[in-house]
Amino acid sequence: MARPSAIVRAEHVTKVYQRDSIPVPALHLTSVEIQEGDFIALVGPSGSGKTTLLNLIGGLDRPTSGRIWVGEQEITSLGRKALAEVRLRHIGFVFQEYNLVPVLSALENVEYVMLLQGVDEERRRREALRLLHELGLEGLESRRPNELSGGQQQRVAVARAIAARPMIVLPDEPTANLDSQSGSALMDMMRRLNEEQGTTFVFSTHDPMVVERARRVIRLRDGRIEADERKPAS
Repeated sequence: MARPSAIVRAEHVTKVYQRDSIPVPALHLTSVEIQEGDFIALVGPSGSGKTTLLNLIGGLDRPTSGRIWVGEQEITSLGRKALAEVRLRHIGFVFQEYNLVPVLSALENVEYVMLLQGVDEERRRREALRLLHELGLEGLESRRPNELSGGQQQRVAVARAIAARPMIVLPDEPTANLDSQSGSALMDMMRRLNEEQGTTFVFSTHDPMVVERARRVIRLRDGRIEADERKPAS
């Protein structure tokens, strides 16, 4: 069987932040490939570089050195406008604080990225409704974020992330603000999307439950990858 193609590559990536003119290393010469269909947990203690790596892969931050490709495009040296276009077309984000637009309904939040992409109204409405129903939010389409539970808001955020059919979805601590039951249901749902639709997920997490459900676990410590383990197929 042919090996799945790499949809993200990071080569010898380093990130150093400046705090009060003092350099603070966050990643050290990190190299990693993410294959199509991966379901990856980035794990490690606070300060290990998990969120930094996620943000670099997603084009939300730039490496101090090294190169990153999304698909066939190197994003490292892209200008702000071109980088925003890569994020819009190829990368879905699920933020820890949900980042839903408070004045928009659940349906409108899911439609939002497709609207920015120029998808016509009928198609984006149809796709948003399908996703909300598939994620167990039927009947809640017109509610605004403050009328939804944390678990419901996170599912809306996942629907928004995958509605635009990105190359990769990057959830940052997706279960951090959820109770165990809601977190488990969310992870089961994302695992189902991965298995049935081939959606690629890379999580930053401290949650053992997320690690248990991942099929590949990348462990970071002090800004370096210390282990990259792919679990046997079950």
